[in-house]
Amino acid sequence: MADTGEPQVLREPHAPRGELIANRLLAALRPRELERVAPYLRKVDLARDTLLFDCGEDVTMTHLPCHTTMISLLVVSKEGQEVEVANVGREGAIGGIVSAGFKPAYGRAVVRVPGFAFCIPTARLEDAKGQSPALADLFSRYADVLLAQMMQSTACNALHGVEQRYCRWLLSTHDRASDEPIRLTQETLAQMMGVQRTTVTAVARALQDDGVIATGRGRIEILDRPGLEKRACECHDAVERHFQRLLPEVDIND
Repeated sequence: MADTGEPQVLREPHAPRGELIANRLLAALRPRELERVAPYLRKVDLARDTLLFDCGEDVTMTHLPCHTTMISLLVVSKEGQEVEVANVGREGAIGGIVSAGFKPAYGRAVVRVPGFAFCIPTARLEDAKGQSPALADLFSRYADVLLAQMMQSTACNALHGVEQRYCRWLLSTHDRASDEPIRLTQETLAQMMGVQRTTVTAVARALQDDGVIATGRGRIEILDRPGLEKRACECHDAVERHFQRLLPEVDIND
C-alpha cells in the first residue's frame, strides 16, 4: 500500500461487530455471510489525502468506507493531472472488487473526506466470495453499479457544464454526509473536476449568493437540497436509480 506520510491508523485488532453496519454493503449481508468476513476486517482511521493505492500497484487490500468517509477513484494523466471518475462512500467498497486483487491498478485511490473504514485483505474477501454465492452476488452487483458511475461520469464530463457537474458532485457527497458539512476545499474539487480553481470558485459563489450552499474554510454546507437538484444535470439521478435497481437492500441514507 502506498505511503503518503499520513498512513492509515489501525484502531483495533478486530472489527467491532456492532459497528460493521456503518458500511451499507456489510449491513446488507445476512449473518452467515457476515461471519465469513468479520474475523478479517480491521477498523482503520483514514486521514484526508491518504493514498490507498496508485497506478500500477497491486491492490491487495479492499476498503469499505463508513459514515461520511469518501474515497475518490482517479485517472492520472502523464502530466500528473488527476480527474475523478468515481467516488465511493459508505454504500460500497474500493480495491479488488472485481479481480482477485493481484493485478496492477489502472487508477489512483485517494481519501477525500476523512473518517474511518474497514479493510480486509482482498485474498480473504475472494475466498469468502468463493464459498458464498450470496456474498459474491452482492459484490458483483456493486461492481456493476461502480462501473455505471464511471460511465455516467464520462458522459457528464463530455456533455454538461461546470455548474451542473459541480452540483452533481455535491449531491453525491451530500448523500453520504447527511446533514454534516462537506469537508473539502474548492481547490481539491477543481482538481478532481479537471477545471481551474477560479471557475469552481465562481460557481460556488453564485450558488452561495442564491442561498443554495454556504462555503467556509475547507467546508461546504448544503442549505437548499431541492435548489441544488434543480441546478444539477440528470447524471446523479440516473446513477441513483441504477443503484436502487441493482442494490435495493443497500440504503445509502441509513
